[in-house]
Amino acid sequence: MVFRRSIYKSPAQLRLMVQPGRATAASLDVVAGAVAPGVSTIALDVLAENAIVERGGRSNFKLEPGYHHTICTSVNDEVVHGIPGERILQPGDILSVDSGAVVDGWNGDAARTFVLPDPSRPDVFDERRTLSEVTEQSLWRGIARLVSARHLNEVGEAIEDYIVSRGDYGILTDYVGHGIGRSMHEAPPVFNYRVSAKGPEVRPGLVVAIEPMVVLGSPETFVRDDGWTVATEDGSAAAHWEHSVAVHADGIWVLTAADGGAAGLKPFGITPTPIA
Repeated sequence: MVFRRSIYKSPAQLRLMVQPGRATAASLDVVAGAVAPGVSTIALDVLAENAIVERGGRSNFKLEPGYHHTICTSVNDEVVHGIPGERILQPGDILSVDSGAVVDGWNGDAARTFVLPDPSRPDVFDERRTLSEVTEQSLWRGIARLVSARHLNEVGEAIEDYIVSRGDYGILTDYVGHGIGRSMHEAPPVFNYRVSAKGPEVRPGLVVAIEPMVVLGSPETFVRDDGWTVATEDGSAAAHWEHSVAVHADGIWVLTAADGGAAGLKPFGITPTPIA
């Protein structure tokens, strides 16, 4: 007989997921304060590592076989899984940073995108800033849908509808969100677009990492020779935003946002409720 772990966490387990979410958020906060032209991506990695360790955690990315860094840094046409190194950030770059922490055996996972100002190319800056904003807002629409959704795949509908309403953007289909808990990547998959299946029921105990990845051109990608970095085939710029979100008896809580998602959900008239 095969026993499958439930995708739904108990109230006690949800409480254990609060700290890794906070540590993950702290790592991205410190990165956000350091992103600037002239800074190397490996320097950002060191800052994120220190922030996680200071909060009693460790990087869950380093637990992935063959990966040796705390964050992923994807620049310009790189979508996800870029490896930090000696690359120096330049004006106009668009940088997606993915981070995760494990605390007492429970995981957090989140990503943000940053666009570095470039006075010499205001059109490029504006285009990339809009791309990031569209991607971030599609994430919040997906999170907001969790409040009323009966089934998880309604999240992807909300994400796709918003992105399509904003312009001719490409939505990656080869890479999607996921459940999260004892492992960083768990069932169920969280799609960023419409699918025919309804997906699992949205009810207390569901914890998912929602992460739209959007590009200015074709969504077709390839993996670079380093075996990790996913880049667009046509060289178009990419953005990636992600949060880990818990559904509980009293509402929802964005585990990887310092305010639980209050600011992001306010435009939808939703107030997140802390996990008691």
